Amino acid sequence: MKKDIHPNVRPVVFQDTVSGAQYKIVSAIKADQKVTLDGVEYPLVKVDVSSASHPFYTGQQRILDTAGRVEKFGTKYGTKGVGAIKNLLTKKK
Repeated sequence: MKKDIHPNVRPVVFQDTVSGAQYKIVSAIKADQKVTLDGVEYPLVKVDVSSASHPFYTGQQRILDTAGRVEKFGTKYGTKGVGAIKNLLTKKK
């Protein structure tokens, strides 16, 4: 094998931001934060979804606020933006 072409792998802790679950695995990902587990300091990577919080594995569905998203879009872009979206959706081909 050629030298100095492979990434440097090391133990890294991935933390689920929803459930707080932590997984220690070997990875080459870069991390800015650090966490101490069992007296050893590891790089920390925060993830939004893992098997501890994904609906497929937990059997619990999270409800998303779609009405709030539409209202947020309306306040950001006003009626002009909403009208443009409606025109795109109802436009015949």
